Amino acid sequence: MHYTRREFLTTAASAAGAAMLPLGPALAAATGSGPAAAPARYRRYDVASAEGQKMLASYARGIQAMLELPVEDPRNWFRYAFVHFFDCPHGNWWFYVWHRGYIGYFEQIVRELSGDPDFALPYWDWTRHPRLPAGMFEGVLSPTDRAYAPFTGNLKRFTDFIQPTMRRYFESLDGEQRAQLKLRGYATFDDAWCDVNGYYAAKQTGLTGNQAFAVTCAARYPSADNPGLDWRSRFAVSPLVVGVGLLPTKFQADSMAESFTSPIAPSHLVQPASGQKFSILENYPHNKVHNYLGGVHAIDPGPYGNMTNFLSPVDPIFFLHHANMDRLWEVWTRRQRAHDRPILPEGKEAAQFMDEPFRFYIDAAGKPVGPSTAGQYVDPRRFDYDYGPGGYEGFSFDLGRNQRRLGASADAAVQARLSAGVATLAVPAALVENHLDDAAPLVAEITIERPDELALTREFDVLVNAPADMTEVGPDSPYYAGTLAYFGPTMPGMKMSHNTTFAVPLPKTLRALTQAASANSAAQLNIRVVPAGPLAAEPVRVNAVSVRPAG
Repeated sequence: MHYTRREFLTTAASAAGAAMLPLGPALAAATGSGPAAAPARYRRYDVASAEGQKMLASYARGIQAMLELPVEDPRNWFRYAFVHFFDCPHGNWWFYVWHRGYIGYFEQIVRELSGDPDFALPYWDWTRHPRLPAGMFEGVLSPTDRAYAPFTGNLKRFTDFIQPTMRRYFESLDGEQRAQLKLRGYATFDDAWCDVNGYYAAKQTGLTGNQAFAVTCAARYPSADNPGLDWRSRFAVSPLVVGVGLLPTKFQADSMAESFTSPIAPSHLVQPASGQKFSILENYPHNKVHNYLGGVHAIDPGPYGNMTNFLSPVDPIFFLHHANMDRLWEVWTRRQRAHDRPILPEGKEAAQFMDEPFRFYIDAAGKPVGPSTAGQYVDPRRFDYDYGPGGYEGFSFDLGRNQRRLGASADAAVQARLSAGVATLAVPAALVENHLDDAAPLVAEITIERPDELALTREFDVLVNAPADMTEVGPDSPYYAGTLAYFGPTMPGMKMSHNTTFAVPLPKTLRALTQAASANSAAQLNIRVVPAGPLAAEPVRVNAVSVRPAG
């Protein structure tokens, strides 16, 4: 194991403190060394299974209890969503570990309030079940239920209900918490509230598409009559995309085609210094599924439902969605161990990752967890759970075969030339053959400049060799290569980089690749990026494109 047990224990202990970190067999098991850990106390099941449906009933009881708690209780349903609003990281390498802690404490709260001592969050495996799970439109499992209306019937009602309490909470925070919120752009409570109601004082404008609040009737886009994912989202959760997202052999790398996570950042609350980047799994399926559930495309330009912004945990599907993202992290980790590869950052980066402070978690008693660190949450045994059977459990690529066939070319990216918004490059015939043969899937890394905060477009389609006048494609198009999806609006206070790199697994069905393969020649690719959906009039600036084998 590249990341040794001694390195792990030393770093984790300094980061967390001996009193709060389980330094026993479970932690040794996390690094692949030491005696085998005892079986986990709790098991998270696929929500479509009988066990998962049983847990869903307990989940509903827990939600009902959280809705009935007074707003002063940090376990109140809406109060707990504000932990995510204030502190969640996206687009950096703490994305997985922070959400593991967030949903882990939530699971304990539901266990306490539901009266089910065996409760474990079910997960939504969207690849096997690309529709909202059965039961998620019933009662409090839907944010459009009448139980939410007394709080979210309109913005004034929500403001009257929670703003005074949240203002008092904000003013009670200690200096280190306030310093972190300032990094996020929230120097004052009013700064934060602008992201709730979508009003930006600097611009003197209300931007309804960017508000985190969602009115009850529009809190979720899919309905019982329309529960399935749309075609773009089905592509985002397809075996091609998720499989390639699991292929990288490094926890973090500069290239998103080679990195399991999004990039290193100075803090979990700021963007990477190198510019915003999204790993394959964070763009697809995380961002894309969030957006679809909140109504991006269908109700452009907004206002959207809960799942498109940082109050997304108001929709109960949030926790099932993130349980599946957490499960995929575990699938990737087990595969890394099986091949004796590192499961976490190494060298000097290890301490930077493990020591990152998380200051806003709430426990099952409604008490602040206090300062904790990323290192305390890298092992799921922190919350004593594991996962029941699910997709990708036996996933593997024959990497040895890949290296023999690719040789030195595996390390080389093919760079594109840019002209008038079109990227042009030639992919060698050998790389095309390996891609179509599943020996080495090709990934395009595409850097675009996102429109500023007054622009509403959040998703962009990637077109390959499409006719010059084509700006929109359908599900069977031989020119469609995927959708680039931003989760949440731009946040002016964070000084977010508008230069963003996405990793795009190229479909085998692209006409440019199949034609090149039949002719045994290099594939000449012309890549354009266009706004997806009805806002397609806005131009997209492409700043860089390269293509390389994944992993």
